[in-house]
Parts: sequence; C-alpha cells; structure tokens
Amino acid sequence: MRDDAPSRTAQWVAAARGLGRLLPEAVRLADDPYGLAFSSPALARRINDSRSGRGAAVARLPGLATWIAYMQVRTRLIDDAVRAFAAAGGHQIVVLGAGYDCRALRLAELADAQVYEIDHPATQGHKLEVLARLGITSPAQYVTWDFETHPMDDLPGALADAGHDPTAASLTIWEGVTMYLTEGAIEASLRAITSWSPAGSELAMTYYARAHLTSRSLITRTIRAMVQRLGEPFQFGWTPDELPGYLAARGLRLAHDVAMVDAARELLPPELAAQVTQGDSRIAFARME
Repeated sequence: MRDDAPSRTAQWVAAARGLGRLLPEAVRLADDPYGLAFSSPALARRINDSRSGRGAAVARLPGLATWIAYMQVRTRLIDDAVRAFAAAGGHQIVVLGAGYDCRALRLAELADAQVYEIDHPATQGHKLEVLARLGITSPAQYVTWDFETHPMDDLPGALADAGHDPTAASLTIWEGVTMYLTEGAIEASLRAITSWSPAGSELAMTYYARAHLTSRSLITRTIRAMVQRLGEPFQFGWTPDELPGYLAARGLRLAHDVAMVDAARELLPPELAAQVTQGDSRIAFARME
C-alpha cells in the first residue's frame, strides 16, 4: 500500500459487498448499500436505483460471481458474530484495519454500541470524504493509525484516548488483514488486541491457510499477482491444525474455525455456493479467557 493512497484491496472488498445487491433478495446474506460508493459512485447509484432484472445477470458473470458470493459469506459470518456479541450485552466493537467497513451504519444491533475503526490515514480519509459526499455521518469513532510508522504497542493507548474502555469486553474484527502482514506484525497486532481485550472479549479474524500462499491454482495465482502489483502482497498464513495452540499461547481460546467453502454450502443455495472455491480461505472466532 502506498503511503498517500487508500488501499485498493479494501476498495475491492467494499465493491464486492455492494455488488451483493445484485443478488435476488431471497438469497442475499448481507446488504451493504454503501460499499460501491468507495470505488465507483456512479455505478453505486445505478445499482441502488435500479428496478430492472439486469443486475442478476451481471452477478452471474464468471469471476465476478465468485467474488460476490465469497464476500457475501464472509460478511454474513462476521455480521452474525457482531449480532451475537451485542445480544449478549457487548457494547464495544473494534475494527482493526477497518477499510470501508460500514457495520456501524448497516447493523441496527449496534445502535447502542460504540464502534472504533482503526486504519491508515489515506484509507480512512477517503472513507470520510465519500460518506460526506453522500451526506452520511457514521456513528463510528475513528482512530487514525499509520501501521508502517507507528508501533502497534502504542495503539492501545490511542484507542483508550478515543474513549475505549480496556476493562470492558470488546469484539475485535480483524477482517481481510492477516494475509498481508509479516509474522512480526502479526505478533505485534495480537499483543495490542489482547491488551485491550479483558476476559469475555472476542476476536473474529479471517486468514489464509498456509497452503494458499503457494497454491498453483489459476484463480489463486491471479489474485496473488494482482495484490502483488498493488503493493499489498500475501505474506502470512497458519495451518488450521496449528492455530488453536498459537492463539492459546497468546491467551485466546479458539471457538470456531470455518472454511469459507463449507460456510457457503450451509448458507447459500447450491448453484451460488459452487462459486465459492477458495478452500484455504478461512475465518476464526476466538475468546479471551
């Protein structure tokens, strides 16, 4: 990622969430009316205002259909974790590497919660500009953080300065980030997360199984080449077998570790679930003991 430019991969993710609106409502797992605005405001207006059937055909295009279906599953799994945390009385959500996450706007269950979004100044600045252009004010609290120049050990203090209570349980969302970090950055990030997460706190994180980093499949090689060109290369992954012990050594108990392909089969109709083919793409949910 260039220091002066917002994350392009975060824009892809937001666009994929927004393109979920092209799916028939009966099979849509998550609805993000804001996502497309962060990459193509004109396209966002056309899709959000459309009342024709053309959208469903676009959503079936090869490649695009895979990306939309995958992001529907990933978004829904984390949305459900957020809803469950709020229903159990949780009031603090920390979105680490927030990108264009709009859960503070999308999820009614967060009306009484405080959402803290942490991200690079270029990406966060672009997000605020787009929301202002749309006439929307998010209730989220923004914590601007340059991960390249500011040590992660200082982040808990900055989060506390923004109003976060480190003695109250938090749900930290670490979505679409771990695969781009070095092992040292992973360690520093988990130190920060556990420092603001007392017992009862939760972590939802996506990751790639290590085999994904060297996979020779066409789709994986294509995506790997694209993010490499954007300056956001894949760098890190765990094996599912090692993750429980890795997290336990850092004070976290793994509760669930789900492959996206398996979740797709449970959540989507068969013809749409078949579009989700990245078997090494996973999501883990852990709890501070």
